[in-house]
Amino acid sequence: MAPFSLKQSMQLLLFIALLSAAAMMPRSVMAQNCGCAAGLCCSRWGFCGTGDDYCGTGCQQGPCNPPPPTNDVSVADIVTPEFFNGILNQADASCVGKNFYSRSAFLDALGSFSQFGRIGTEENSRREIAAFFAHVTHETGHFCYIEEIDGPSKDYCDEENTQYPCNPSKGYYGRGPIQLSWNYNYGPAGNSIGFDGLNAPETVANDPVISFKTALWYWTNHVQSVMNQGFGATIRAINGALECDGANPSTVQARIRYFTEYCSQLGVSTGDNLTC
Repeated sequence: MAPFSLKQSMQLLLFIALLSAAAMMPRSVMAQNCGCAAGLCCSRWGFCGTGDDYCGTGCQQGPCNPPPPTNDVSVADIVTPEFFNGILNQADASCVGKNFYSRSAFLDALGSFSQFGRIGTEENSRREIAAFFAHVTHETGHFCYIEEIDGPSKDYCDEENTQYPCNPSKGYYGRGPIQLSWNYNYGPAGNSIGFDGLNAPETVANDPVISFKTALWYWTNHVQSVMNQGFGATIRAINGALECDGANPSTVQARIRYFTEYCSQLGVSTGDNLTC
């Protein structure tokens, strides 16, 4: 996840829209960090209101929309040791991720995300799992990397985000299976998962279960909802501005190749709309 991706643009647009709407709302209707009035939802961004933008995916408090029903699919039965290790074994022995990432750590993390890979039909589940691991494979180089290459030299602090202020001595560069980046992702991820994302972001590179939890947190909050639009929509949700619409077609095709390969392994069709 790199700077100026679609998720940052969407956050900014929503923030602007909410500020504009604030002038027409009673002061008690909007607040950061929740504490919403009765009957209002606290959105993923910490604002109060009603409707899907507030009560839908990522809703933190209030009358949040009920999650979709889950099916009876066992993700562990699909992500077999052969499937997981087939990815991991392609990493060089010298890779730091070789002794960090494991199927057992993934399954431990999975216990906190009952919606992952269990929405819709079994075919939907297999396709979502293939999509998740396609992105993970691309972002980590087959589980080789725990941290973004040259990450410490990059500035991933959005100083205008006062809800999740940066610790000036910490770096919010990409870490983990889906390379969690930016203070506005580390903050809420830490709050949800149970680690200090703003003051100890390095936890994502030190604890393999937390590392997988951040990937699953990001996926279920920002990517899972667009799976029904095709794999291309998941690329856009993860790194759209830097890869989609012709920005970097080679990385888009790399993600598609992994997705196609994993769909074949898991016995499911890729569906339509593969590219972004």
